[in-house]
Amino acid sequence: MQPTGAAFDAPPLHAGDVAARVRGYLVGLQARITDAIEGVEGRVEEGGARFRSDAWAKPPGEPLQGDGITRILEGGRVFERAGCGFSHVRGPRLPPSATAHRPELAGAPFEAMGVSLVFHPRNPYVPTVHMNVRMIAAGHPGAAPVCWFGGGMDLTPIYGFDEDAVHFHRSCRAALAAFGADKYPRFKAWCEQRGVGGIFFDDFSEPGFDASLAMMQSVGDAFLGAYLPIVERRQGLPYGEREREFQLYRRGRYVEFNLVWDRGTHFGLQSGGRTESILLSMPPLAAWAYQREDPAGSPEAELTARFLQRRDWIEAAEGHQL
Repeated sequence: MQPTGAAFDAPPLHAGDVAARVRGYLVGLQARITDAIEGVEGRVEEGGARFRSDAWAKPPGEPLQGDGITRILEGGRVFERAGCGFSHVRGPRLPPSATAHRPELAGAPFEAMGVSLVFHPRNPYVPTVHMNVRMIAAGHPGAAPVCWFGGGMDLTPIYGFDEDAVHFHRSCRAALAAFGADKYPRFKAWCEQRGVGGIFFDDFSEPGFDASLAMMQSVGDAFLGAYLPIVERRQGLPYGEREREFQLYRRGRYVEFNLVWDRGTHFGLQSGGRTESILLSMPPLAAWAYQREDPAGSPEAELTARFLQRRDWIEAAEGHQL
């Protein structure tokens, strides 16, 4: 096995139709999502922003090879910062974050492609959102490659609304319904508790390649319907300095989570990925406070007491227990 710092020139693990099929879907998904966000932003003459598109390729000689498209919107009317990235890379060895559940692949060459996004709205009443979908293939020389899929989405409100949490979770459940009744509760439980949660899956290949790919695509396709209705409901709500200050504080906590716990961030940094693209999830502004305590009964305290706790939002809504 080559040392981590050596150039990696092995052929793709998944060449031809397979790679083209997955890559074509992912590039199209990125374009659909960013086009929709520009539609929400509105006319440039009225303050709407547009995505900057940065096509990149890893230079020869680096351990990680591949290319991608980073699309970033900053200073918008609705979104203060919105990043949506596509990448398709190959490397000489899987990073530790990807082999925790597959120790037999430790040190194996890999190929990975995916779309990842984080949107930071301007209005504190519009929640931050994260989504990613990806495929990874890995295999030791002389062995058939192993392929699996991962992804999910989660919603992080600054000021919580039951209606928004229920809608988001119903959208996640609908995206998984065709793949088994067990998938939504299983993937909801796997989702790292960031905000009101959502769904997360990884190392997924149990129904075979085609069905696993179809599930990943269903999750990606469900994103706009899960998020944009919430944006439309909340983007016009009035807010002031108090809400803005709390938004910046909560963004600081989001940064902490993303850098310390997020598996996608760890995978990118450990594998030698493009730092500028990996960190597109960071907000443009954030703040930190030491041992902040909000008054009991305040909307700020309600976020922690009610919305940052694990719960079954759909069951509560359908049982009228919200």
